[in-house]
Amino acid sequence: MDGVGALDSLGAVAEEAAELLGSGGHSVVAYEGMLEALVRWCGRDRAGLGAALRPVMEPYGHFRPRSQAGRRLLTVMRSATELVVPEPPAGDGRGRWLETCQHEAVRLVLNSRVEELCERLRHGGAPPMLLATASRESGALDPYDLVMRLTEYEQAGVRPGPADLGQALLRCGGGPADPDVVRAAEQLTLPEGARVAAWLRAGGLPQPGWSREQEPGAPERPSRRRGARVGRRVLVGTGALEGRGEFPRTFWPLFRPFEPLIGCNHLLLDHRERHAAAALPWHPEIVAARLLTEVAAAADQGGEGGPEFLPALAGSAGPPGPAVHLALAYGLASAHAGDREAAVRAVLHLAARGRLDGELLGREMAQLALLGTVKVPVVTASLAAAAGPPGAPDGSGGPGAPGGLGAGGAAAVWPVLAAALPPLLAALRTGTLGRVPPALLDLAADCARHSAARGPIAEVTALAQRPGSAQSVRAARRLRDQLAGG
Repeated sequence: MDGVGALDSLGAVAEEAAELLGSGGHSVVAYEGMLEALVRWCGRDRAGLGAALRPVMEPYGHFRPRSQAGRRLLTVMRSATELVVPEPPAGDGRGRWLETCQHEAVRLVLNSRVEELCERLRHGGAPPMLLATASRESGALDPYDLVMRLTEYEQAGVRPGPADLGQALLRCGGGPADPDVVRAAEQLTLPEGARVAAWLRAGGLPQPGWSREQEPGAPERPSRRRGARVGRRVLVGTGALEGRGEFPRTFWPLFRPFEPLIGCNHLLLDHRERHAAAALPWHPEIVAARLLTEVAAAADQGGEGGPEFLPALAGSAGPPGPAVHLALAYGLASAHAGDREAAVRAVLHLAARGRLDGELLGREMAQLALLGTVKVPVVTASLAAAAGPPGAPDGSGGPGAPGGLGAGGAAAVWPVLAAALPPLLAALRTGTLGRVPPALLDLAADCARHSAARGPIAEVTALAQRPGSAQSVRAARRLRDQLAGG
């Protein structure tokens, strides 16, 4: 069936919908394809779609899907199968929407697109297709695909939904589009054509400025009253961006300055999801900055959830910066194994793409360790897992395991350790830090050997010159000799 792709039968739609509801959204491409299929089947055989989906939705009459993505999909499915009396659409929510939290900016974009689609489906106004359906797993949308879809809207005499178009524009970026595509957008007779052409010509949303901010107050040990947050986290703020006026009001928080030290009392851990990263595939820093508090909670408060979020950030089309690397640092120190494994996958994915700033990650990890926010032994185990051969995220390929370290993983981890060790060992010498696990130095020596690293590190040399045979001293001597070419 044209335009439906692999979901070419109602049976296939029902089967895929059941899997997506139970899996937390599955891949971005599969999830977006399901939304697209629901829209198209509404236009072809709405009664048949309802008959196929009702058995799938029936188990969710008394409870909700576990994931945010699953709950959004279920809402769309119900709207696609329950036509109500037509009435004017609600528009972009003017007059009935209230921003309650800076951290919710990305969630508002995701929800407003779904709410807009549900309004149209429930009132018999199914669009020909969705404009923002992602072209790639990162969430990125090819500008050519967007212009071709708008052409079909024009031929059908249908206006785009503001939220769907807004999401589509946010998914187009990475630099000015092909001039032929821009000219095709300019030739559209839709009122939105000139806006789309200008957006594509400019290359999409610019990257925001950023600021690195530490929570105020002297770092305190965790307590029942205050948890683990007083003075113990490093967060990232982002600057204001221009151009919000033509977007729905629910998109405006993305364009405002983000001030990370303004807290809230209702932040939920299930905002971390791969679809959050896919909402702004060219701007992982905007997404990471706003959800960094949630990622940090996995390290210092035992929070759990969203293990797909960090790999999705690492797969973003846009450049990773301080917020993404801080998210990795917190993730590597997470209390739960699933979140740590996700962080390891994210580190390796960024390294494979040549986008991992090992020095930045190492500095941030050391800073968080000195604040007492992350535990060095936990981070050491995560880095050992990353240094192992591909396919061993549980650390089974770490030092001492059969086959030893993988050269690729070691090359990725060594710059992290080379940047983290100097401040950690300096703090050890001054008494600021109680101890540095010998395992960290042993891992550094193994990574230095497999990546053929050379050049002395003053703090390592100073520790190696101490008298005695303590484990940490022996490990420092091994690393010193390795860096000297021994």
